[in-house]
Amino acid sequence: MIMVIDPQNAGIAGNMLVGAMIDLGVRKEEVQDIMEYYASFFGEINVDIGKTSKSGITATYVDVKCQDAEPIKYEELRGRLNSITHESVTPEMLELANNIFKTLAEAESSVHGISLDKVHFHEVGAADAVADVMGAVYCFHQLQLHTQKTYGMPVALGGGRVESSHGPISVPAPATLEILKGVPTFGGPVDFELTTPTGAALLKNMVDQFLSYYPMLVNQKVGYGAGRRDLSFPNTLRVLTGDAPLGSDKVSVLETNLDNISGEVLGHSFSNLLEAGALDVTIIPTLNKKNRPGHLLRVITRPEDSATVSEAIIRETGTLGVRILPYVHRNIAERKIIPIEMDIAGEVTQINIKVGLIGEEIISIAPEYEDAKVISAKTGVPLKNVMKQASEEFKRILDEQAII
Repeated sequence: MIMVIDPQNAGIAGNMLVGAMIDLGVRKEEVQDIMEYYASFFGEINVDIGKTSKSGITATYVDVKCQDAEPIKYEELRGRLNSITHESVTPEMLELANNIFKTLAEAESSVHGISLDKVHFHEVGAADAVADVMGAVYCFHQLQLHTQKTYGMPVALGGGRVESSHGPISVPAPATLEILKGVPTFGGPVDFELTTPTGAALLKNMVDQFLSYYPMLVNQKVGYGAGRRDLSFPNTLRVLTGDAPLGSDKVSVLETNLDNISGEVLGHSFSNLLEAGALDVTIIPTLNKKNRPGHLLRVITRPEDSATVSEAIIRETGTLGVRILPYVHRNIAERKIIPIEMDIAGEVTQINIKVGLIGEEIISIAPEYEDAKVISAKTGVPLKNVMKQASEEFKRILDEQAII
């Protein structure tokens, strides 16, 4: 299963994310209990959760009303949070919550030029933030999303100016911008804040990869979390869960024709290009102009590495030009590396097995070549025998226990 968090319509705030995940099926009574319990250690708190409509879209609205007992430093907040126990909150949940608050604190530290131990949450009320963060973390784990891949879409920020403890500032707030470094964002379409620092920190810590378009998935559930304002468009955050029969990513394909290069240089270039960042290198015999035999060198690389790898191709082969096919889409099966132990020639050794999956179906099993080569050299067992025995041992273990 995968999750998509889509803040393109109206940005993201903590209570919107909580509402969207409750909409996916988490029991609201449990979430309300977690939010009120943890936040009560930081101030007076009241949480109401119910259905509402935003421009015709039915959504879950989480209304958090609170009054902080006193200003609190980040270090004190962290210490107090870690001292609280609740039977439904696991150490993994608390670790994620700590990471989210650390993201907020580091953003404030960077913006104001102070150390973490001096950070106060000026723009984020402690009780409000604790309620949102603990509610969102609890939902995230209840839906088992912490074990799956989460994608994020570009983030709507809003615009205009808002009041802060330092006076009027333009939207997005400096802390929000700091947190969302490296994340695709866009301004508007309203003159107020759509994405809050807490919402940004939740997004940054829960999302594995940001995309411009939805990934390939078989949609199973859609949840909507409502914002407070009534706008001329649905003030909602959309969250989806579904199955991904195949993953997808983007690569660049680099090509050049070679007709004046020795086999020794070509072989040496192969290894050096992999070290330079190539994901795969293929050399294909060709018949070039003037009927001269040659080779087509084709390299797959990440788009951000294409310039570096192109230069490496030119330096290694002496070619005068490299064709670049940027942003080629490829579908990919899920891959897992699973270490196993096996007895070979009387010696217990470990080898990694690369497993290809579509959903829960295993489509390929391949012992790692480099591991097998080391074992072969160490034991004197032929490489093909090492790889055969590793495959058979993996299948035996798979029949006896669930290791995937």
